[in-house]
Amino acid sequence: MLTEQEKDRYIRHTMIPQIGESGQEKIKQAKVLVIGAGGLGCPVLFYLTAAGVGSIGIVDADTVAFSNLQRQILYSEHDIGKPKVLVAAGKLSAINSSVKINTYQLFLDATTAEQLFPEYDIVVGATDNFDSRYIIDKFTKLYQKPFVHGSIHEFEGQAGVFNYHGSWSYSDLFPEQTAAECLSLGVMGVLPGIIGSIMSAEVIKILTGAGDVVAGKLLVYNALDNSFNCIRFS
Repeated sequence: MLTEQEKDRYIRHTMIPQIGESGQEKIKQAKVLVIGAGGLGCPVLFYLTAAGVGSIGIVDADTVAFSNLQRQILYSEHDIGKPKVLVAAGKLSAINSSVKINTYQLFLDATTAEQLFPEYDIVVGATDNFDSRYIIDKFTKLYQKPFVHGSIHEFEGQAGVFNYHGSWSYSDLFPEQTAAECLSLGVMGVLPGIIGSIMSAEVIKILTGAGDVVAGKLLVYNALDNSFNCIRFS
């Protein structure tokens, strides 16, 4: 049940018929694992914390660098050199102290996935490399967990949900043998916020049952002309 304080805090959610108090209760009971606390991970973590997700895990081995500050909104100049997961946890707890934040300062590998994925309801892939995406894809499929995916490059971003009720997997769409090595590429600073917000919305929709989840399709956004295209798989 929601407390009186929670009813007040989340009233803008509970006023929505497709969410209501029952949907907010589902959000409160949920456990979401976010892989990556960088450009995409920051807005995802911010909005899921504000939304009241009960337990959030953060996996990232990196420390904060000056080059991150152009787009990674949870960090400041005072955080340079500090572990991202610890800085993020502090900022998120200040936003919503009722959310449990679990930090994992490590790189994702098969062993980590085997240990962590069964403990969570949804896995969010906010990582910038293909190896991690394929690990997420493999183990979310194995443990039957939805994989909320996002990627960004220059002015373009993509978002989709894989392994959701038997829907397409990431490797179905992007076969491993054809994947190029992911390099450090440029990205418009606001783009992670746009795509990360879409990813957060997909998590909330999965948890509450509201709307049409972006599964079996890929949403592609281009900031140059503010266009959205939805690619359906067949």
